[in-house]
Amino acid sequence: MMKTLYTLLLLALGSPALATALMVAPPQSQPILIQGGTLHTVTQGVLPNTDLLVEAGRIRAIGTALPVPADARLIDASGQRVYPGLIALANTLGLEEIEMIRSTVDSEEVGQLNPQLRAAVAYNPDSELIPTVRSNGITHIQLTPSGDLLAGTSSLLNLDAWNLDDALVPGGEGLHLYWPDLHLSVSDDELAERQRQRQQRQLTQLNQAFEQAYGYYLNRQLAQRQDRRWQAMLPVFEGQRPLFVHADTQPQIEQALRLADRYRLKMVLVGGYDSYRLIDQLLAQQVPVVYTHANSLPLRRHEPVDLPFTIPTLLADAGVELALAYPGSWDSRNLPFAAGYAAAHGLGGARALKAITLSPANILGLSDMGALEVGYRANLVISDGDLLDMGQSRVSMVLIDGRQIDLNNRHKQLYHKYLNKPAR
Repeated sequence: MMKTLYTLLLLALGSPALATALMVAPPQSQPILIQGGTLHTVTQGVLPNTDLLVEAGRIRAIGTALPVPADARLIDASGQRVYPGLIALANTLGLEEIEMIRSTVDSEEVGQLNPQLRAAVAYNPDSELIPTVRSNGITHIQLTPSGDLLAGTSSLLNLDAWNLDDALVPGGEGLHLYWPDLHLSVSDDELAERQRQRQQRQLTQLNQAFEQAYGYYLNRQLAQRQDRRWQAMLPVFEGQRPLFVHADTQPQIEQALRLADRYRLKMVLVGGYDSYRLIDQLLAQQVPVVYTHANSLPLRRHEPVDLPFTIPTLLADAGVELALAYPGSWDSRNLPFAAGYAAAHGLGGARALKAITLSPANILGLSDMGALEVGYRANLVISDGDLLDMGQSRVSMVLIDGRQIDLNNRHKQLYHKYLNKPAR
């Protein structure tokens, strides 16, 4: 036992897996002209054999045979595909390093009412996991707190930065609410009663919190004492910041929709497994869905095995604004491949790509990200194959705000190390 504890301590304090030595890319210093690529613009369809000019971190021109600016760096993208950088919602990258070592996990705070907390303050920009995720084309994450009930505020970060200030993208914040689990045991009456009582306590606590916060919002000018919790919720009641509600089952979603309607909140549903059963309500309240089960098994044993793959198509066909997410830290690198599953089950490549680029940007209220458009941030991914296909995707270049990112990572280093191991 002591030997095991000693080993874990060494891992926590001395392991190189906790920090990456890769250099942060400097600001763009010269124009970059990407020539002859197939541009997956998201907004204007697919443009084959097209050039794209990047200057000062922005896309300045798109077209065929663009003139070459003085001192421009030329990139031959012939035979390659150019995509917008992917945005990974509901993410804990930089908050969790080694799941089994508690000292490297900082994604959740004690207590159930923490709207004043910001997940970003615990972000580790030197995480060894970050390079492995961005190597699959993910340039930004919505750093999201975990927990029960009101867990705190998320922020949008770019994945190549010296520190938190460099990583933050202004305007991408949102408050996160984890709806109480409403499951009741069907085989144990005593357990079911305990679950019912816990649910009632949580729902009562949640309703009281919103009543107090809304009262503070209405009377904040007369408040005798500033309450940091309710102060943090003012942008939500003012409609300036969305409320991300994490819920999967129909009863949870129905209760959350009633809460959002009562206080006229800008709600975003996260999880959303049963969202296809409530399409009319979602459309009526204009609630986007961040669907997190595109690579999951069915929630219930009697459901078709491919139902999780087809739910995004049901939502998109009905007109619900859809984003796809792959919650977690290191495993969020699979986001493009989860989108590929949805694409293969009716969503199609164009809508699947939009669900991990432009739709997340729209949900976060950002109007200059998520597409290859003139004036947009130059967050680009160049791949030799289909970015959503695990068998084809070979990312050769990533730009964040026009800066070329080092695609080396620990996984690649270990791969080459053992690839060259001499035979005995």
